[in-house]
Amino acid sequence: MKIGILVSGGGTNLQAIIDSMEAGRITNASIEVVISNNRGAYALERAKKHNIPAECLSPADFSDREAFHQALIRRLQEYQVDLVVLAGYLVNISPAMVAAFPNRIINIHPSLIPSFCGKGYYGLKVHEAALARGVKVTGATVHFVDEGTDSGPIIMQKAVEIPDGISAEDLQLKVMQEAEWILLPAAIQKIADGLL
Repeated sequence: MKIGILVSGGGTNLQAIIDSMEAGRITNASIEVVISNNRGAYALERAKKHNIPAECLSPADFSDREAFHQALIRRLQEYQVDLVVLAGYLVNISPAMVAAFPNRIINIHPSLIPSFCGKGYYGLKVHEAALARGVKVTGATVHFVDEGTDSGPIIMQKAVEIPDGISAEDLQLKVMQEAEWILLPAAIQKIADGLL
């Protein structure tokens, strides 16, 4: 199974996927390309260190969003990817992309969907909202991407307890370590094995 990974930042989820492949926890799959909307994304360096093609495709480089979305679809098709993985990708996915890769785009979200998801809930904002609400358990969700925001069918979830007095930054790291970095590789393996 050929995978294209879309990233915007540091690429810790990308690293978790690479590490899982190198350790043999993900089999029958290869990362064909890593694409970021952000030239300065450290994720691109992570990919290059592992000899994975890495490139930037930014909406700012195109006349409009439609031209950007079409270019992104074409690029992924040129790499003949079977699965698109959103690993901290902060650009909305277009309906045209969903149509081009039906049930072949997955996303990792840092909460137990349907809590703290949808428009405006990304990155640290998710964890700040969980703490503000006073919930005792959070976690992460891997889901298929549809035309909504965090609304596609859920593939896997993992719960993480929230200790009293934890900061949003520390909670973000805890959710990454205890849920995101485990779930995303596991979901990819399920898809590679034809179980989804």
